Amino acid sequence: MTLAVVLSFAVLLLLLALALLHSRWPGWLKGLLVAGVAVFYFWADDAVHSMWGWPSADPLPERFVLLAAVIDEPTARSAGALYVWLNAIENGKPVTQPRAYKLPYAKDLHALLNEGIKKSRQGVSQMGTTSPKVGKRGFSWLRPGSDEQEIKIRDLPVPQLPEK
Repeated sequence: MTLAVVLSFAVLLLLLALALLHSRWPGWLKGLLVAGVAVFYFWADDAVHSMWGWPSADPLPERFVLLAAVIDEPTARSAGALYVWLNAIENGKPVTQPRAYKLPYAKDLHALLNEGIKKSRQGVSQMGTTSPKVGKRGFSWLRPGSDEQEIKIRDLPVPQLPEK
């Protein structure tokens, strides 16, 4: 899989070089070709990263079941991050495939996740909810992300069985 992606990019680069050097296309068309290939590269890079199972920087789902969390505390060299693995809840049921998310480090969220994982290890499943942060200003509409979300984690309610 990795070799196929690398070879695909190499062939695309070769075709671009041939088109730029050996064609009699006008300059504006060659410039448009370079811009198109650059846009395609960044789009494909994003698609490959999400395909390989790397943590998503997308906003968390509105409701989810917390499966695991890894804390990368900030150091002098890195800003730190919070990695969570969770199942989104849709129509009252967890989806079948879990998803990994990367959140920016925040001390209060670190404590919340630690408490949730501790309870999860004791056998108490944890459910999370998200809502947009109130009073967030600036350019948040350009790139919605987890830092614009308020995250709450609580015990998952015990399912009620129907009476006999």
